[in-house]
This record gives sequence, structure tokens and C-alpha cells, in this order.
Amino acid sequence: MTNLAAKRCKASATRLATGDASKLLAQLPGWQVERGTLVKTFSFKNYHETMAFVNMVAWIAHREDHHPEMTAGYNKCRVEYSTHSVGGLSENDFICAAKIEAALAA
Repeated sequence: MTNLAAKRCKASATRLATGDASKLLAQLPGWQVERGTLVKTFSFKNYHETMAFVNMVAWIAHREDHHPEMTAGYNKCRVEYSTHSVGGLSENDFICAAKIEAALAA
């Protein structure tokens, strides 16, 4: 099994086959693929925790040069990844999701 969180995003991303995406998805508890987008909604105790999470995701996005769509509210944040340049999911989406999970587990 590949340690996705240890990998780096690549500028030359390619679109994943459905089977490959399913294998990577199995490594990300709570994440789902909805209409070709990798998504998860995170819940928090309050606005402060939610914004701290948003900033952490922004830091990962900046470092990997791969940016999600995020919708944040008082105690929830929905994160959505897809790779627009390939018209679907790439390994980069799963790498960033794994980095989020690793940061939350630390």
C-alpha cells in the first residue's frame, strides 16, 4: 500500500481510471467520490477550530500547489478535490486528502 501522505503532488498529473481511484479511496476513511469529485465534510466544536482547519488545508494546498474547493461554516467544512487539468481525479487529489488526514492525526 502506498503512503499517500508521504508523496508530493506532480504538475504532470494524469486522470485516474475508476479502479485506481477506488483503490486510493480505500486508504481515506470518510472520503467519498461524488460526481467525479473527492469530498469529505469535517465537523468541529466551534468557528475557531473550523477556521484553524481551513488555514491548515490552505497551507497544504500552497505547499503542494493543488487547491481544493472548500465551503466553511460555523462548525463544518466541506473539502472537495478534483484535478481540472485532467477533467477528473488524479493522484494529486488523494495525496492532498491523505495529507489532511495525517495532519489531523498528528
